[in-house]
Amino acid sequence: MPLLGSLIRRAYIIRNKPVELKKQWINPEKAQKGQLVKLLRKAQFTAFGEHYKFSKILTSGNVVDAFRETVPVFNYSKMYKCWWYRSLNGEPYVTWPGKVKYFALSSGTSEASSKYIPVTGDMLRSIKRASLRQIVSMVRYNFPLDFYEKGMLMIGGSTHLQYNGTYYEGDLSGITAASIPFWFQHFYKPGKRISRTADWDTKLRDIVKKAPDWDIGVVVGVPAWIQILLERIIEEYQVETIHDIWPNLGVYVHSGVSFKPYIKSFEKLFAKEVMYNESYLASEGYVGFQNRLNAGMDMQTDNGIFFEFVPFNDDNFDDDGNIKKTVETHTIADVENGVNYALLMSTNAGAWRYLLGDTIKFINKDYAEIQITGRTKHFLSICGEHLSQENMNRAIELLQEEMNIEINEFTVLAFRYQGLFAHKWYLGTNAPLDPEAASQKIDRYLKNLNDDYRVERLEAVREVFVKILPPKAFLEYMAMKGKTGSANKFPRVLKNERITEWEQFLKERQYL
Repeated sequence: MPLLGSLIRRAYIIRNKPVELKKQWINPEKAQKGQLVKLLRKAQFTAFGEHYKFSKILTSGNVVDAFRETVPVFNYSKMYKCWWYRSLNGEPYVTWPGKVKYFALSSGTSEASSKYIPVTGDMLRSIKRASLRQIVSMVRYNFPLDFYEKGMLMIGGSTHLQYNGTYYEGDLSGITAASIPFWFQHFYKPGKRISRTADWDTKLRDIVKKAPDWDIGVVVGVPAWIQILLERIIEEYQVETIHDIWPNLGVYVHSGVSFKPYIKSFEKLFAKEVMYNESYLASEGYVGFQNRLNAGMDMQTDNGIFFEFVPFNDDNFDDDGNIKKTVETHTIADVENGVNYALLMSTNAGAWRYLLGDTIKFINKDYAEIQITGRTKHFLSICGEHLSQENMNRAIELLQEEMNIEINEFTVLAFRYQGLFAHKWYLGTNAPLDPEAASQKIDRYLKNLNDDYRVERLEAVREVFVKILPPKAFLEYMAMKGKTGSANKFPRVLKNERITEWEQFLKERQYL
């Protein structure tokens, strides 16, 4: 009997219950209150904790309400300018006990410059704990025990971190991969040497070269870059599918973006059924992972993060997706299923009531089961049409199904047109696709999906344009921005100077 598979099965029996009993052993509301108290206690003697009187909050009758009334909401800019810059300069006990050794560089998909997100030892332990839970949860899918002896290919940032005198900086995936447990080293691919490579093209070549030597069971990474890797391996060895190289590949763990627009492309790369499993690891912490088939992701309500939820509507956000000074927040006790919320996080890395920038909705609030719906900045509402990223993803999914084509990437923008407004979609595909037909179909899908859009198409959105581009145009733009590989994603919505930059790039490369 394979040793690792046997150990994981035993761990599963000990640490997990059947999903139908989950509520009896983890009560999300109770777990969240406990996490907030733990965070406040540990940080009460930091500069942040003393400024906002954490000790007093802890002695109040209702800790959750006192916390929300005392501590304001922070976005990255405010958190950095007021507090985190001090940690970056080497000062200890700023927003979390001790000195911050690591900073994760993250620009997401909407920021021009890199963010420096503190990564503490407590946060790394929480990430390891959640990662182990995710691995253990796979036992419920009844894979043969020898499946757990297979390699796990994790495509992330370079594990070679830059030292800047007082701290190390790099991609979060590089920081976490550099400190993976010793017992996992044998299964972890592409291994230490290749993982240290910073250049994406070099890393890709090295992985392709080593691919036949590995027996991969699980692949982890952002869909766009994993697709490129698998296609490159298939092309290099002139095989039909990736299963000709990795016959035991059974799981693909994706994160960062909705996987639905990519499903059609991935199906062509496989010869057998592969389980798609979603995880939600942000630079600020491990939010959740998919714990069972055909379900949302389980929020990690007992693992170093206290969550708050801001209804994503005009009362709380302006037209550019910026959070307003006074907002309505909910705890996990009073959220509703199916409502779009922006996520606030207070973490064991010293983020406090921090606006993550993602929007989510609850599939099952009793189980704290969620689905990512988009980004606070990645919605289109130039005149009240309120198009969410979820709407856009679904429209592209429907277009692929109806026309039996693959669309590898897309982005959308809005602009003034003939005294009113228009939308412009850029679709990345190698399939023969008539722009006018695509425009009509996307428009029809969105009218069915979104009542506000249907109304504004009659009143204010005069036209919907579609431009067809080869997928490589999107990749070349990302390369120009220095954002190839790792966790980098092409923005689904372009606004302001990004529109000018993107269209100028397309003209210079003669794509328009």
